[in-house]
Amino acid sequence: MKKVMITGIGMLCANGNGKDAVWNSIKAGEPGIGKITRFDASRCLCQVAGEVKDFETYAIEGGLLDKKAARHMARFSQFAVATAVEAWRDAGYTEENKPDMDRVGTLIGNGIGGLDVTGESYKILFDRGPDRLSPLAIPELIANEAAGNVSLAIGAKGPAQVVTTACASSTDALGYALDLIRAGRADVVIAGGTEATILEFCVGGFMKMRALATKFNDKPSKSSRPFNADRDGFVMGEGAAMLILESEEHAKARGARVYCELAGYGATSDAYHITAPDPSGDGAVKAINIALKDAGVEDLTTVDYINAHGTSTALNDAMETAAFKRVFGEEGAKAINISSTKSMHAHLLGAAGALEAAITALAIKEGFVPPTINYENPDPALDLNYTPNVGVKRDIRVALSSSLGFGGHNGILVFKKV
Repeated sequence: MKKVMITGIGMLCANGNGKDAVWNSIKAGEPGIGKITRFDASRCLCQVAGEVKDFETYAIEGGLLDKKAARHMARFSQFAVATAVEAWRDAGYTEENKPDMDRVGTLIGNGIGGLDVTGESYKILFDRGPDRLSPLAIPELIANEAAGNVSLAIGAKGPAQVVTTACASSTDALGYALDLIRAGRADVVIAGGTEATILEFCVGGFMKMRALATKFNDKPSKSSRPFNADRDGFVMGEGAAMLILESEEHAKARGARVYCELAGYGATSDAYHITAPDPSGDGAVKAINIALKDAGVEDLTTVDYINAHGTSTALNDAMETAAFKRVFGEEGAKAINISSTKSMHAHLLGAAGALEAAITALAIKEGFVPPTINYENPDPALDLNYTPNVGVKRDIRVALSSSLGFGGHNGILVFKKV
């Protein structure tokens, strides 16, 4: 079976714009969450989010996104293109030095699409009628716009697809990209996720489900607190992350720098509830075991790090902790460094898995485990090593990244040091 390497990374989120800015902030344990500024959140019980800042400086002035083209893209698609171009360049590809573009695929995870364009279009429809709608409204709001625009920007002519499995979307996209290369249908795949949902409708909708944090509006940086006894919901974030995946042979032939191997993928469905996770953790356990088997990991003691889904909700954090114990055993699970970087960058919904995969790849490359910040009031029922508040150096041989989405979607990725 072909091995697949990660050779390029591009990302942006509340912690910064660009791979280096984000990674340095995450390593330092810096909170990216603040008060919502993208709309007047005074009517919302949750008034905090992980917002992207100074995007135009990073993307347009940085030459990652054409200003004219950006005018005809929803925000989530702009994020996708900018991070994809960054990742492409990070992998060492240029106009003069590029692969067979017919063999380059695009696989992007997205949960909700261009909800900003949808809202603006409905306002025009109600106020001025259907004749005043933009002819680009539909192309801008549909989720596959992200893959289409990335393919256009890069010139990738292989398979181009979008995966929508809620919070597991971009983890599944990376898993499908892995399978695409293994099957010999592509040499290189641009894979990742993007999301831009910090809108009153979206915050209000999650708020009505009682899924969002509401107790720390006066202390935004403290609001995402995974595995704490006083956790009270997730904090919404926005951003994107793209990774360049390529077969080991392809990467070696061109002398590419490699971050790590993407070695395995597992996915299951809880078939339990449309929003709540199965408290037994059966679906998560099965997905982890499938991914470990797919990666050929037989010695579970080689797993040194898990980037947990860790949403800071009562149900997820308890279920996920229990799942890790079932897979690795009580003592085995305690020997693993676990962290939820959502404590810093918030929950990017469909883009969360890709951002956390990129962070995991960098953690392996540098031998450094990022922390779970705001770990101040431990839940006595959750007793694993969540890498509290300060990151630690550790040689990471094998790592996992976990994404568990609404609808019961469970996606797990396994990474190996090379």
